[in-house]
Amino acid sequence: MTTARSFRTRRAITGTCLAVLALTLAGCGGSSATTPPTSGSNTTTTLHGQPAGVGPEHVPIPNGPPLGPVKTGLYGQAIDGIKCEVSEQLVYHIHAHLSIFVDAQPRQVPYGIGIAPPLQVTPTPVGDFVAGGGCFYWLHTHAADGIVHIESPTQQLYTLGQLFDVWGQPLASGQVGPATGTLTVFVDGQPYTGDPRGIELKKHGEIQLDVGTVVPPQSIDWSQTSL
Repeated sequence: MTTARSFRTRRAITGTCLAVLALTLAGCGGSSATTPPTSGSNTTTTLHGQPAGVGPEHVPIPNGPPLGPVKTGLYGQAIDGIKCEVSEQLVYHIHAHLSIFVDAQPRQVPYGIGIAPPLQVTPTPVGDFVAGGGCFYWLHTHAADGIVHIESPTQQLYTLGQLFDVWGQPLASGQVGPATGTLTVFVDGQPYTGDPRGIELKKHGEIQLDVGTVVPPQSIDWSQTSL
């Protein structure tokens, strides 16, 4: 039986989702509203449920399959001290970008990392956008474009290792999700030789993980996103 409390909770989540979608399609807090690309603007054939090209956050979606599924077995519980909240926490609100290549082939960072099911997925002409779900971890993804949303009740350091833990995928010097092999890492276009789990998620940080063949450092145009 649905209780009044659960109804109020679901109503709050729905309201939050609509607000989040509006903010993201307008640049997620940018100073001026923008509109998402239309189906005729820089999109190509649909692959694995996502079009390759500029996505709903005005960031290219990799033309390849997801690296690995989002594992939600622990969702609802705190993971690495990161809680799953009914609404997004915007006291500390920044974004980073993660690119992954396996033997020089791009892999998607899937949407819905850090958003508990049931997901509320909003189709757009340029790809799906997760507008909401059961709760939001402070690290999460709304689209399959590699944009990591860091939305926390306090300003603190978060790392790539924590993101992978929320994702439910392993990350080590010789392993990225299910892919294993020699790992080359770039942070903001520069080689990184430390523990990949310790990479800081900074504002507009560019993180690239290459398993096997090395790919020249890639980056996105943040000015097109208003993120």
